[in-house]
Amino acid sequence: MILKGRAISKGSGRGELLVSPAPISFLSGVDPETGIVIEKGHPLEGESVAGRVLAFPYGKGSTVGSYVIYALAQNGRAPAAIINTEAEAIIAVGAIIAGIPMIDSLPADLSDLPGGSIVTVDGDTGELACDDAT
Repeated sequence: MILKGRAISKGSGRGELLVSPAPISFLSGVDPETGIVIEKGHPLEGESVAGRVLAFPYGKGSTVGSYVIYALAQNGRAPAAIINTEAEAIIAVGAIIAGIPMIDSLPADLSDLPGGSIVTVDGDTGELACDDAT
């Protein structure tokens, strides 16, 4: 299955799809040293974003969140790619400066994406490819 969205940050990333129904604040919501979601009560609390394709509706919180995404990349704990329902500046800037492929505006709801499956995000074309085996 291939879904076409909008390209935000160039590159290609492949990994296990981690889907959140809730927005994410990277400032105080994700530990930049470990890549673990630490926001209390968040649906992904305790999950690692490292090396996974992270899908969530949009970012929230301070613009410092962009630098937390960059720190994740510097620490080898960044997501392999990011998918948003609608990209906003904090997440888009973070993905761009960190070199993380990012897309948004897919024709399907994020909750309909096959969480746990292996997917590829193409930040050049805006495409999400899900393995047939999932």
